[in-house]
Formats: sequence, C-alpha cells, structure tokens
Amino acid sequence: MTSIPMRSRRRPVDRPRVEALTRQLLLALGEDPDRDGLKDTPRRFADWWGEFLDHEPDRLDTSFEASQYGDFVLLTGIEAWSVCEHHLLPFRLDVSIAYVPDTAVLGLSKLVRHLEVHTHALQIQERITHDVAHDLAKAVGTDDVAVFTVGEHLCMSMRGVKAATVRTTTTCRLGRTESDPDLATRIERLALPGRT
Repeated sequence: MTSIPMRSRRRPVDRPRVEALTRQLLLALGEDPDRDGLKDTPRRFADWWGEFLDHEPDRLDTSFEASQYGDFVLLTGIEAWSVCEHHLLPFRLDVSIAYVPDTAVLGLSKLVRHLEVHTHALQIQERITHDVAHDLAKAVGTDDVAVFTVGEHLCMSMRGVKAATVRTTTTCRLGRTESDPDLATRIERLALPGRT
C-alpha cells in the first residue's frame, strides 16, 4: 500500500545563481548588499529556497493492519507553510486530514509527510487540498478521505486589499466523507470546530 505523489519534476535549486540574483535584487531595491546587515542575505536566501523546494519528505508508506477498526481517523492542528505561486509570498495552513481505514491504517506521521510533498513548492491552497486528498486515497486504499485547509495568505494580508484577518477554507471530500451525511458532519465538526 504505497503512494507515489504526482509532484512535477523540476531541477534542483541553483543556489549560486539564486545568490547572485538576490544580490542584484537588493541593488535594484536601492540597498547596499555589502553592508553589515545584508552581506550574508543573498547566501541565506539561496539556502532557504534550496531547503524549501528541494525538501524530501522521507517514507510515505508505513501502514499497520487495522481489520478491527470501524470508525474514521482524524488528524487536526497540522500547521504547514507554502509559497504562493502568484506572488512568491508565504501562506500558512491549518490542516485537518481524515480517512476511514479499510484493511490498514497509515502511520500518523505519513499523513503529514504526504502534505509536505505538496506544500514544499510554489503552490496554491486549492491544489494542495485536492492533491493531498487524492494521494492519501491511493496510500490508504480507500476513497473515504477528507482534507480541510484553512489558510492565511500574506499576499492578502501584506499587499493588495491588506485584509489581515481573512482566512480561506478549502475542502476535498472523497467517497463516504462526502456521500454519507452523518459521517461528513461528524468529521467536519471535529476538523473545523466553530464553523459548523
């Protein structure tokens, strides 16, 4: 029971080039990249992009037999960060993941690692929510999966409308987490407390 997430293949971050371009950006912004506070900024910035985009989530497939388990598994309070592909600004997600095990349960940390596969990229919240749900459905061997994300986007808070308190909620429900009203309601009450 393994999942191979559909992550687009891209070249690794070219850190020396990012460092040189960051130096040029600082100059274009009217800054002196050789002053004390900024002299190591291009290197640190390049290192951060390399760590973020070249991130490898480790094993995704650890599962345990669960033939006697009859209800859903729900993980809440998962915090994840990604970068908006439209503005290159960070966004923070509070994520809840639920599924109904069939014959096996996935190791809890693997739920978070499936999320990491999609957040360590230039992204949009809607795609993360959709792709994590579909990848987990493959990994756990059942379509009974739901993913809820509540996002705070710096591209909304810091620029444009500057709506600092706005949160964006996206959901992807598959199988019985969508078609069974009782199951859907129980999961949503726990995944999005105060919103139902």
